[in-house]
Amino acid sequence: MLRNPRTASRAAFCKNHAAFASLLETLDYPFTVMLSKCGKGPLLVTKRCASTAKSPAKMMAWQIYQYGGNEELTLSDRARAATIKAPNELLIKVHAASVNPIDVKMRGGYGQKVLNMLRAQQGGLLGSEFPLILGRDFSGVVIETGRAVYGALSAYRQGSHAQFTVASDSEIAKKPQVLSHTEAASIPYVATTSWAALCTIGELSEKNAHKKRVLVQGGSGGIGTFSIQLLKAWGAYVATTCSTDAVDFLRNLGADAVIDYKTTDAKKELSKLPQFDFVFDAVGGPTADDSFDLLKKWTNAKLVTIVHPFLQNTDSFGVVPGMGRAVIALGSNLMKGFSAGRSYRWAIFLPNGKALEKVGRLVQRDLIHPVVEKEFPFSELPAAFQFVEEGHNRGKTVVKMVERGDQPH
Repeated sequence: MLRNPRTASRAAFCKNHAAFASLLETLDYPFTVMLSKCGKGPLLVTKRCASTAKSPAKMMAWQIYQYGGNEELTLSDRARAATIKAPNELLIKVHAASVNPIDVKMRGGYGQKVLNMLRAQQGGLLGSEFPLILGRDFSGVVIETGRAVYGALSAYRQGSHAQFTVASDSEIAKKPQVLSHTEAASIPYVATTSWAALCTIGELSEKNAHKKRVLVQGGSGGIGTFSIQLLKAWGAYVATTCSTDAVDFLRNLGADAVIDYKTTDAKKELSKLPQFDFVFDAVGGPTADDSFDLLKKWTNAKLVTIVHPFLQNTDSFGVVPGMGRAVIALGSNLMKGFSAGRSYRWAIFLPNGKALEKVGRLVQRDLIHPVVEKEFPFSELPAAFQFVEEGHNRGKTVVKMVERGDQPH
C-alpha cells in the first residue's frame, strides 16, 4: 500500500475549492487508482495489463497547427495515428463525434496553459501541442474487442475528430443499444459536464433530487437540454430560460416552467416563482449573479455555474497567478451566500465513465433522448464548427465518420 505524498495539501485544497480539486482528478494514471474523497486516506495502486491492440501508423484527422479561426482546420490523411501509451487505454475507431462550444474555444487557444501543463505531466507534450486534434466526445468501436462504446476525452488528450482515438477505460461506457453512433456521440460531453455540475459539485443525485426545485439557466443548448431531461428523470421540478423559438421545444423535453427572456423580463418572471433549491447556470455574467437571489435561504441551496474565469485567468496571467485570481473570485462568490446559508460553486467538465453508464441506463429506459440539431459529414467539419460558433444552438451538432451501417446495435 502506498500513501500519496500530496494528501495533506490536496485535502486542504479540496475542502474549500472543490471545483479545482476536481480538475486534478482528470489526470489519468496507468494504474487502478482508488483515492477517498478530497484525497484523504490511503492511495491503493495496482498495475494493469496493457491492451494488445495494434495501432495503425497513419489516419485521417482534422488538425490545427496554430490557434486561430476556422482557417486553421486542416484535413490530413497522413496524420500520426493515435497510440496506446498506458495499460488502461483502448484504441477506438470513431464512428461519430460532436462539435461543442468548448471545441470552438479550444481552436482559439482557450485553456492552453493549463492543458499544456497537464499534457506535460502525462508525458504527452514534447516541445509543442501541435498538430492538435480537437473534439471531446465520440461514439465508436473498440478495435481489440469490437465493443461499441461512447465517451468523452480528457481535455488534454488528442481529440475525437479523427478516424481513431485513444481513451482510458474511465472515460468510456457501453453505448446504449437503442442509439445509433450518431445519436450516442451527442451525449457524452454534455452528460459529463452536467453530471460534474449537478452531482459531483452540486451534490444532487437520483436519491435526493425528487421534488427539488431546480432552475436551469440557458436551457436550449446541449448542456441545458440534457440537464433538464436528467433532472426530470430524477423527479425534480425544473424551470428554465430560453429565447422565444425554443419555448415549445423545452416544454416538450419536460420542463415545468419555461421563461422566454426575449419577450419578458426573465428576472422579474422568475422572482414570481417560489424560490429554488438549486440553480444550474450555463450562461454566466449578470444572469448568474441575478440567479443567486432566487435561491432559498438557510436550506443549503446551491448555485453551480460552468461559466467562470478559471481558464481565462490562467491563459491571461499564467497558471499559478491565474489560479490565484480564480480562487479570489470564487471566494468572493462564496461570501455572498454565507450570510443566508446558500453556496456559490464552480464546476468544470470531467470525464466520467461511471456517469455515462448510469446515463446509458436512463437512455435504455426511454427517460433521456439525444437532441441532435444538425449532422455533418466528416469532410465538412469546418462547416460544423462554423454552425456551432454562430450560437443559439438547439441541442448538439454531430459529425459522422461512418456514413453507412450507423444503426443501433
